[in-house]
Amino acid sequence: MFIGEYQGTIDDKGRISIPAKFRSQLEAKVVVTRGLDNSLFLYTLDEWKKLAEKLASLPISTANTRAFSRLMLAGAMDCEVDKQGRIILPSYLKEFAKINKKIVFAGLFNRIEVWSEELWSAYKQQTEQQSNAIAEQLGSLGV
Repeated sequence: MFIGEYQGTIDDKGRISIPAKFRSQLEAKVVVTRGLDNSLFLYTLDEWKKLAEKLASLPISTANTRAFSRLMLAGAMDCEVDKQGRIILPSYLKEFAKINKKIVFAGLFNRIEVWSEELWSAYKQQTEQQSNAIAEQLGSLGV
């Protein structure tokens, strides 16, 4: 289970160092893909397989289904985790997430989100301002 928020940086070679707290739950490979809200989603291979199978089972006759599947599946890259817990982010993923130097890792139970620090800060501020409305919606879902 991934929880918590951690700061990090991307080095000149495009490597990010996964927080130590998350490393013990990872294997030698992870999958990173385009996420939502200009973030990246990082999955273990097992979690990625579950998601990919769900996406592959959706009807391809619906435009939104095709678009979301393309975003997630075609945008995915399997990445080797080195002995220091680092992975190399492909340039197309860095560009998508607007990652320059400072990043934030957000643990979200079965995935890790990777954000540019600037976008994460703006997203968090906006979400905190809407927290009452969000709580009401979740309440109607039984949360």
